[in-house]
Order: sequence, then structure tokens, then C-alpha cells
Amino acid sequence: MPQFITIHRAPGLKREEFAQNAPEVFKGKHATFLQSYVNLGAGFIASIYEAANRDALEEEFERVGFPFDEIHEIQFAQSRAQLEQMLKSMGKA
Repeated sequence: MPQFITIHRAPGLKREEFAQNAPEVFKGKHATFLQSYVNLGAGFIASIYEAANRDALEEEFERVGFPFDEIHEIQFAQSRAQLEQMLKSMGKA
């Protein structure tokens, strides 16, 4: 299933407010939440979701009432270990 990274800007968001949305986010009727990276001070949230397509993910955000600024489909992901292996195979590590 395709994965997407989403960017949300929520200045002034409090940890408690983030937690209040958790049950609906976890329920995931149109998309499945996988991970969030949050900087409350900057009001910045990056999240990873799985969804059949972008429209399904947008429908999920509408259902939860969670505005987004950007959605991008992830073409590939790579860990540090995988990056290191790639560099070794190219003779660059």
C-alpha cells in the first residue's frame, strides 16, 4: 500500500491537544497512521500514513478534522544502515 508523508503547521499546538486527537487518528477509517515527528514549539508535524491513494488520505484528514499543508507520496525509504550498504557497494564508504 502506498505511503505518504504529510506536513502540518499548527502554531500553538499543545501536547494535550495532540493527545486529544489520538483516538480518532488511531481509528483510521480511510488511511492508517504509522508515525509522527513533532516540534510543538515550532508548531510543526510531519506524519507518515498508508492509504490507497492521496484522495483517501485527504478524506481521512477531513474525517478527523485535521488540516494539512502538504501531502507527498513516498517513492522509497532508506535507513542509515541501508545507505551505508549502498555506499559500500559503490566503493564510497
